[in-house]
Amino acid sequence: MTDYMEVAVGIVWRGARFLASKRPRQMPLAGYWEFPGGKIEEGESPYMALCRELEEELGIFVQKAEFWRIFTHFYAGRGVEVRLHFFHVRAFLNEPAPLEGQNLHWVNPAEAKNMDFLPADTVVLDELRAGAIAQTDALRKAASPAVFPEKRREKVL
Repeated sequence: MTDYMEVAVGIVWRGARFLASKRPRQMPLAGYWEFPGGKIEEGESPYMALCRELEEELGIFVQKAEFWRIFTHFYAGRGVEVRLHFFHVRAFLNEPAPLEGQNLHWVNPAEAKNMDFLPADTVVLDELRAGAIAQTDALRKAASPAVFPEKRREKVL
């Protein structure tokens, strides 16, 4: 029998870095890094759950969050299918604090590949890394000097 769970997840940004949270010992899947968030309660929208969870876990108040996408992951060993509603959180009040005993770390997408994230988050990390690489390439192109063909000087008679 498969259990289903709806979860709101925040990719909390500070510049080019996002907040990673390491699950404490007393939680299932302890020791894994994850994006902050949690279960959507009955009657809550994903956005409402995101705001509640980030306040409970981190003591922050969401000011600006944009829905990004939904991913579904099946944890075979636990018999649980999780549907994750991801939001980019770009503005919030208060400094994030580990209110549930978790470790917190600001990382960029490239650094995150060396961290042990929850299996449900790996697709998201891959997409964030790909986006960061594309953004870096675009910035590099924009910053390189443009090559202009020399203007032909024609004699005016």
